Amino acid sequence: MRRALGVLALLALLSPGLACPSLCSCSAKRNGRLLAECAYRELREVPRGLSPNVTILTLSANRLSRLGRASLAEVPELQSLWLGYNHISAVEPGTFSRLPQLKNLDLSHNRLVDFPWQDLRGLGALQILKLSNNRLSSLPAGALSGLRELRSLWLNDNELTTLARGTFEALPALAQLQLFRNPFNCSCKLFWLKEWAEATSAVISGSGSTLCAAPPRLRGRPVRDIPGELCVAPTAQLTYLSGSRGDGESREGLTLSLHCSVAGSPPPEIHWQIRTAARRLDIHGPTVARDGGVKAGGRRFLAFKNGTVAIPDFGKEDEGTYTCLAINDVGTRDVSVNVALSGSGNPAEELPRDDPQAGQPGGKSCSKGDELDPSGMGEKLVIVYRLPKEVRSAAAAAAREFRPGIWPLVLLMLLLW
Repeated sequence: MRRALGVLALLALLSPGLACPSLCSCSAKRNGRLLAECAYRELREVPRGLSPNVTILTLSANRLSRLGRASLAEVPELQSLWLGYNHISAVEPGTFSRLPQLKNLDLSHNRLVDFPWQDLRGLGALQILKLSNNRLSSLPAGALSGLRELRSLWLNDNELTTLARGTFEALPALAQLQLFRNPFNCSCKLFWLKEWAEATSAVISGSGSTLCAAPPRLRGRPVRDIPGELCVAPTAQLTYLSGSRGDGESREGLTLSLHCSVAGSPPPEIHWQIRTAARRLDIHGPTVARDGGVKAGGRRFLAFKNGTVAIPDFGKEDEGTYTCLAINDVGTRDVSVNVALSGSGNPAEELPRDDPQAGQPGGKSCSKGDELDPSGMGEKLVIVYRLPKEVRSAAAAAAREFRPGIWPLVLLMLLLW
């Protein structure tokens, strides 16, 4: 008797006729796939009682408003899921992550403001993703990474204003992309999309309708027409500041001063990365204000708005790599120099110092610093920048005490080229 009941239970699971909700119609396709057709049934939730070997589930044109994590637990072998033309405004994270065989997912014409992008990490077989005609305002960076089989992506008719650089570069199989009728802000943050569109082999449907909504001067123009002269990737060049050299050999007051010259459009921000044996420091923006005030925590490494960084009383503990990063909406450029003190245990190539004849008739001027040519850098570079004795003393005292009356004067001396 028990065996007979077990056989009946197994037949109920495998037979599409016995495992189909009353509001759906189920049938087997010639290729062996089992179709559950539940469209146009006024359904307000995913019906229960679906056979676990259903591979195609059609739920389009119903009244579904939410998908919970367990909504599709009965159909783990789904390959195609059609949910278009519902009222779905929320999808719980994990809803799709248990469908590793899913190839086609249609959520178009719903009310989605957000989407569980993390679920896509487990959908390596996905080929078609339709999210058009929703209310999506953002697409997180890396959201589509791992979808190496994705061929068709529909994001049109949403509320996207920008897209993270490289959003579509992780999609090697992409053949069709729809982005039209989104209110794109065509700042230089979106300039990468123009360059990608010019280079890709994918068909961008309705590219002429993929328009800028902002800024005002570009409103109504196609994204592909963002003027190139408005968006130029940054360049960066490192120099060390030259100045008079004192005749003393004391290290007291030794100051390392590096200057980073940058260019680009929009004007790049300057960040510094300092890597020594004892510390790793990232400086985002100036630490010294126009009035000479120093931000809390910024007294050891002084970063100025003009791209100069100065380290008073530079010592062996400050040896390491100093990197300037020029960052704007188009990209990032970095240039580095390795710095060691003269006379250290592992001496290295020494950069040219100021010409003793500089400033004299026939002499070579070093008033704008000496360029650090990355192509000619050794494993380490020695930069020794000594101030006159009287300035060394003032700089050392100021670095220790930061007295308001002395410090602006010392800074002025350091920054005079």
